[in-house]
Amino acid sequence: MQEADPPPPEDRVPSLAFGGAPTIRDVARIADVSIGTASKALNAGGRLSQETRDKVLRVAREIGYRPNDLAQSLHRAKSRTIGIISNDSFGRFTFPIVEALEERLAEEGMAVFMCNATDDPARERQHLDQLLGKRIDALVVTARRADKRPPIGPRAHGLPVIYVFSRADDPEALSLLPDDEGGAMLAVAHLASLGRKCIAHVTGPEHFEAVRLRRKGYRSALAEAGLPEIEGFYLSGVWSEAWGREAAARLFSRSQTPDAIFCGNDQIARGASDTLREIGLAVPADVAIVGFDNWDVMVLAARPQLTSIDMNLKALGREAGDSVLEMIAGRKLSGVRRRPCSLVVRASSKP
Repeated sequence: MQEADPPPPEDRVPSLAFGGAPTIRDVARIADVSIGTASKALNAGGRLSQETRDKVLRVAREIGYRPNDLAQSLHRAKSRTIGIISNDSFGRFTFPIVEALEERLAEEGMAVFMCNATDDPARERQHLDQLLGKRIDALVVTARRADKRPPIGPRAHGLPVIYVFSRADDPEALSLLPDDEGGAMLAVAHLASLGRKCIAHVTGPEHFEAVRLRRKGYRSALAEAGLPEIEGFYLSGVWSEAWGREAAARLFSRSQTPDAIFCGNDQIARGASDTLREIGLAVPADVAIVGFDNWDVMVLAARPQLTSIDMNLKALGREAGDSVLEMIAGRKLSGVRRRPCSLVVRASSKP
């Protein structure tokens, strides 16, 4: 007589075929508990024995049950999702911020939806409506520049909103920004500490707030070091290597030339370095150079590699995550917070 197959072990859920995705009813039936008990176990709520909770979670895992996030969000009045609206289509500044923000929120079991508005107000409104339709718990607004912008609008009334690397023209809003002025002071103080006496500043368009703040830091650091601000040593143009090359050529066509250049971004710094090499000057022996942004693509590919100011965008993104969680919990946060930059020294300004 053929022996019967042994019964499945108690810790093993029988293989089942479902006509659709497994439901909480399937979990409850297989675990031999009520739907209410299954719900409490799956949502880490209620008063249950650890044995019952573990059993329900094991059954859910083995049959491939996934909770209905939308239904849970309606039940909790929270979706555990955050919306992000950006106009930084290139992603140079947004990506490090979003990466750190997402990592911080993931620690709390939260996810993000990101939309790109590309400086189009109509598209921004459309994205906002879509995000609100997903019942997001908070909104983060970021950009490719930190200039002031209109507030996100009345449709987000009551929703926590944080501006990161973007500044709302609203005293009640919370804006997290890098300290451009302080970063410039770090750069110029570093050059002065190397014994450089004639420090030029080549930067981008003056209608950017960051440009104005970095020039202010440049002037303050010169004054603190007891160095003169030499006429003609400040040049404002565009954010490009071509402008860096042109500006350096202008500076070295003068009778008085600089022994150091603080550049408003790394592209300008790399262009300036190219011109110095072409006219036979050595970096840093003849002229030291410091850039701004610490963009790997630029600073590491330059010859020599560029010293630069790092805006610590990942730290800014992580702080945004902390602030989002605080605001969701009910704390009111507002004002402009500027976070310190740091100096990364490389060959272009080594002693």
